[in-house]
Amino acid sequence: MSGRVQGVGFRNYVEHVAGKIGVSGYVRNRRDGRVEVFAMGAPEQLKQLRVALERGPMMSQVDGVAEEPDTVEAKYLGNFVIELTLE
Repeated sequence: MSGRVQGVGFRNYVEHVAGKIGVSGYVRNRRDGRVEVFAMGAPEQLKQLRVALERGPMMSQVDGVAEEPDTVEAKYLGNFVIELTLE
Protein backbone atom coordinates (compact mmCIF):
# COMPACT_ATOMS: atom_id res chain seq x y z
CA MET A 1 0.00 0.00 0.00
CA SER A 2 1.09 3.51 -0.64
CA GLY A 3 -0.19 6.80 0.71
CA ARG A 4 -0.41 7.80 4.37
CA VAL A 5 -0.11 4.25 5.69
CA GLN A 6 2.61 4.49 8.34
CA GLY A 7 2.13 6.03 11.77
CA VAL A 8 -1.66 5.57 11.62
CA GLY A 9 -2.09 2.07 13.10
CA PHE A 10 -2.19 0.42 9.68
CA ARG A 11 -0.30 -2.76 10.67
CA ASN A 12 -2.54 -3.34 13.71
CA TYR A 13 -5.59 -2.71 11.53
CA VAL A 14 -4.42 -5.27 8.96
CA GLU A 15 -3.60 -7.84 11.66
CA HIS A 16 -7.09 -7.42 13.15
CA VAL A 17 -8.90 -7.63 9.79
CA ALA A 18 -6.83 -10.63 8.66
CA GLY A 19 -7.64 -12.48 11.89
CA LYS A 20 -11.33 -11.71 11.49
CA ILE A 21 -11.37 -12.88 7.86
CA GLY A 22 -9.15 -15.91 8.57
CA VAL A 23 -6.22 -15.26 6.24
CA SER A 24 -2.62 -16.17 7.05
CA GLY A 25 0.51 -14.14 6.40
CA TYR A 26 2.14 -10.95 7.58
CA VAL A 27 2.16 -7.17 7.40
CA ARG A 28 5.23 -4.95 7.68
CA ASN A 29 6.38 -1.41 7.05
CA ARG A 30 8.86 -0.71 4.28
CA ARG A 31 11.57 1.92 4.60
CA ASP A 32 10.16 3.78 1.57
CA GLY A 33 6.95 4.61 3.46
CA ARG A 34 4.78 1.85 2.05
CA VAL A 35 3.24 -1.10 3.87
CA GLU A 36 3.66 -4.66 2.58
CA VAL A 37 1.08 -7.39 3.17
CA PHE A 38 1.63 -11.07 2.36
CA ALA A 39 -1.68 -12.92 2.60
CA MET A 40 -2.75 -16.50 1.98
CA GLY A 41 -6.36 -17.60 1.86
CA ALA A 42 -9.32 -18.48 -0.33
CA PRO A 43 -10.11 -16.08 -3.19
CA GLU A 44 -13.13 -14.64 -1.35
CA GLN A 45 -11.07 -14.05 1.80
CA LEU A 46 -8.38 -12.27 -0.21
CA LYS A 47 -11.01 -10.15 -1.92
CA GLN A 48 -12.40 -9.11 1.48
CA LEU A 49 -8.90 -8.26 2.67
CA ARG A 50 -8.21 -6.13 -0.40
CA VAL A 51 -11.40 -4.13 0.19
CA ALA A 52 -10.30 -3.54 3.79
CA LEU A 53 -6.78 -2.57 2.67
CA GLU A 54 -8.18 -0.05 0.19
CA ARG A 55 -10.25 1.50 2.98
CA GLY A 56 -7.57 1.39 5.70
CA PRO A 57 -7.92 2.60 9.28
CA MET A 58 -9.47 5.96 10.15
CA MET A 59 -6.37 8.18 9.95
CA SER A 60 -4.89 6.57 6.83
CA GLN A 61 -5.13 7.61 3.21
CA VAL A 62 -4.51 4.71 0.84
CA ASP A 63 -3.40 5.87 -2.61
CA GLY A 64 -2.90 2.42 -4.09
CA VAL A 65 -2.86 -1.31 -3.48
CA ALA A 66 -0.68 -3.39 -5.77
CA GLU A 67 -1.16 -7.15 -5.98
CA GLU A 68 1.16 -9.83 -7.26
CA PRO A 69 1.01 -13.62 -7.00
CA ASP A 70 3.41 -15.42 -4.69
CA THR A 71 3.97 -18.90 -3.34
CA VAL A 72 2.61 -20.31 -0.10
CA GLU A 73 4.96 -19.94 2.87
CA ALA A 74 4.29 -22.74 5.32
CA LYS A 75 5.64 -20.83 8.33
CA TYR A 76 2.67 -18.45 8.11
CA LEU A 77 -0.09 -21.05 7.65
CA GLY A 78 -2.77 -20.52 10.29
CA ASN A 79 -1.12 -17.34 11.56
CA PHE A 80 -1.05 -13.64 10.71
CA VAL A 81 1.73 -11.56 12.26
CA ILE A 82 3.26 -8.10 12.27
CA GLU A 83 6.83 -8.45 10.99
CA LEU A 84 9.80 -6.13 11.43
CA THR A 85 10.30 -3.29 8.96
CA LEU A 86 11.79 -4.40 5.66
CA GLU A 87 15.22 -2.92 5.02
